[in-house]
Amino acid sequence: MTTVFTTMDSPLGTLLLSGTLDEEHGFALTAVTAPGQKYALAEPAADWQPDPDALAPVVEQLTAYFAGERTTFDLPLAPVGTEFRRRIWQSIDDIPYGTTVTYGQLADAAGQPPNAVRAVGGAVGANPLLIIRPCHRVMGANGSLTGFAAGIDAKRWLLAHENGKDADQLF
Repeated sequence: MTTVFTTMDSPLGTLLLSGTLDEEHGFALTAVTAPGQKYALAEPAADWQPDPDALAPVVEQLTAYFAGERTTFDLPLAPVGTEFRRRIWQSIDDIPYGTTVTYGQLADAAGQPPNAVRAVGGAVGANPLLIIRPCHRVMGANGSLTGFAAGIDAKRWLLAHENGKDADQLF
């Protein structure tokens, strides 16, 4: 298995896209990283191979998203995480475009008890598939913009974009 990568310009800055490529399973996306994102590599690892062709569908779909022409993604995903995190991440996938949920609502949707909200928050913060897996749609209990690994300004921009507003009009 080979890890491949490319970069793309976006309204959030240059995104680092990476995935795995092997003969048996083909390509699967493992990470989308924004500049300055917490808990993520800022640049490709030494053993990663540049492969813009393998990542072309990701670039195409993200470009359409940023242009307001796509509201969902159809990509093979292979993020690395614990079973708990993967369960939370799968629940994030169910949050509709342009809407938000609280961490408590996400915990409930993932079948977790109310006292698991902090653990759910940790899983949301560790989401390696920024934008593709829309963790920016998860809000604080009072509807506040909280906890986004790429920064609150990026979260504000993404939510405003999905609601057809300027970032300063939404929050």
